Amino acid sequence: MDNTIEKEKERFCKLLLDTGRENMEYVIEDLEALGFFKAPASVRNHDNYEGGLVHHSLQVYDTAMALREALIKLNPELELQLPPDSVAVATLLHDVCKADIYRKTVRQRKNEVGQYEKYDDYSYDYSDLPVGHGEKSVIRLLRSGLDLEDNEILAIRWHMGPWEVDTTNREQEGMYRQAQQNSPLVALVHNADSFAALTQKTSF
Repeated sequence: MDNTIEKEKERFCKLLLDTGRENMEYVIEDLEALGFFKAPASVRNHDNYEGGLVHHSLQVYDTAMALREALIKLNPELELQLPPDSVAVATLLHDVCKADIYRKTVRQRKNEVGQYEKYDDYSYDYSDLPVGHGEKSVIRLLRSGLDLEDNEILAIRWHMGPWEVDTTNREQEGMYRQAQQNSPLVALVHNADSFAALTQKTSF
């Protein structure tokens, strides 16, 4: 693990431990065992390199905290509805579901002169726990002993926002809309995730 990845891992763990949540050290141990700290954040989109998942999670956290500060200036009542520890838990751990799905692989492509060349890439496999993206993150965290607040469960479950809502399923669409009404943390995490992905890099 290079120096940059190690520093980001240290910051990630410190932010989680600073929340003071019970059993957070066990969450971190489980993330280590799952390969979270070496995983990419995606296959061919943002942060698709070793350690990219930690980098992405930190970027979402930083973006969310900046958005939180701006929102509180507009509406001071949001300060109590967006506690810093909940923002940290929901943003840093929203993509725990990705920790064990990526596999390193080698593919071939044509270069600029039309010759095939090998390049490093990632594939993914969701077969281990195929329960849904946000749901899997929540389940992993609860299994690790983290006592999530309701607003954190909602924010992690729906962090993909409308992209993960089946509009032909009126029950699911209704649950998503209700989640947004229940807690502003849902919209905060989704938007921070979207903005962070726009500013991040790819490697392959």
